[in-house]
Amino acid sequence: MKTLIGIVLVLGIIAAVPAEAAPLTVVELFTSQGCSSCPPANASLAAVASRPDVLALSFGVTYWDYLGWKDTFARPEFTDRQVAYEAGLGHRGPFTPQIVINGARDTVGNVQSDVEHLIAGQRLAGPAITVSNSTVSVAAAPSNGPADVWLVRYDPHTVNVPVARGENQGVTLPHRNVVRALTRLGSWSGTASQYPIPAAPSGLATAVLIQRPHGGVILAAWKS
Repeated sequence: MKTLIGIVLVLGIIAAVPAEAAPLTVVELFTSQGCSSCPPANASLAAVASRPDVLALSFGVTYWDYLGWKDTFARPEFTDRQVAYEAGLGHRGPFTPQIVINGARDTVGNVQSDVEHLIAGQRLAGPAITVSNSTVSVAAAPSNGPADVWLVRYDPHTVNVPVARGENQGVTLPHRNVVRALTRLGSWSGTASQYPIPAAPSGLATAVLIQRPHGGVILAAWKS
């Protein structure tokens, strides 16, 4: 009986320990329901979304809304995130579709093998991240400058959106891992730090990114 009680206590302690980040590759898709070229890239993201070594995130952008269909998931801050990447990636301005890997490399994303090639060998090795229901903890680690800490809430399910107007009129578009909120928690500069977070809204998953400012490279990531 004492042995059984001991096992139960140990299991309880393990369950109470916040989850620590496993090495991930962050795959960000910038897409629009009003873009006729985007469905194949949406499929590319969906194809890797269930991989345990990948954090796949779909960001709806706003600049194609004028074509007659307003993207139901797009937000100005998501467009701003994509724009911040473009100079560092060698582009004059944003375009869709675009898949960005770890904030450092990109591809259009319409060809699945291109996405797989960029993912290969791109695991992040930055500071360790642990997350509880109310706190994000980032461990101390060498840092050559400040980084932003981002909280991401996203829908891990497949969401089908019937498009009534625009370039994809009459098509029902499946979306996976749609980002619903992006919040900057603060700055990290190499010292052990904690950031309070609210509980995740029902049905949404949580991710955390440690990233150099102004569209810089991603140093570390965590997903629930």
